[in-house]
Amino acid sequence: MSKTIAVIGAGAGLGQAVARRFGRDGFGVALVARTADRVNALAGELRGEGIEAAAFPCDVADRAALVRAVDAMNERFGQVDVVEFAPTGLDWLSRITPLLDTTAESLEYPLDLLVRAPMTIFGAVLPGMIARGDGALLMGAGALAGQAYPQMGNIGIAMAAARNYQLNLNAALAGTGVYAGLLQVGGGIAGSDAIREYAKDRDPGELIDPADLAGTLWDMYVKRDRFEELVGPAFAVS
Repeated sequence: MSKTIAVIGAGAGLGQAVARRFGRDGFGVALVARTADRVNALAGELRGEGIEAAAFPCDVADRAALVRAVDAMNERFGQVDVVEFAPTGLDWLSRITPLLDTTAESLEYPLDLLVRAPMTIFGAVLPGMIARGDGALLMGAGALAGQAYPQMGNIGIAMAAARNYQLNLNAALAGTGVYAGLLQVGGGIAGSDAIREYAKDRDPGELIDPADLAGTLWDMYVKRDRFEELVGPAFAVS
């Protein structure tokens, strides 16, 4: 039986590239993104390339909907063997607050998207992975977690929390056969919706090919020899 990867945040940049990279190696691909038309179209493209793919439209920040999506994936594919969590989109661009303007309230959305959502979906698939003694939980996030960039205060705080969660998950899963890894993206992702919007009125700087990022995630998944890797020159707009 072929394995299945759930791509959470199947956008125009990293999500598509990860789906293709794992799909080329025989994985079935479960695509999760909010816009039904786009995620269904991507699933159709992948099927046209010979990759088994299905779309599960879902707002990643809606935790109850995420759990329902996992149930639907299990029904469709039998089980989820790998989760790649790297939500993208335009919503967070309008919700960024500089650090000195960041309030408890302005943290709610990034914490929902970057911390509570991965905890929800990872928690939903982990029991099965641990019982099978195999699985992987991959997270892609901007490099703000380890860098001072006060212009994106609330996002940086949430990313730091997400990194700490993933780091401790990696440690807690040692010896279970389940791997947790983090890809820190230190630059804008070429082709992503967010970078196209960001670049309308400013220089996005050096962009990273999403296929290179997908290749790094594949290498991390196969080797399982490090917790994280940083790709790119600076902080991420992804």
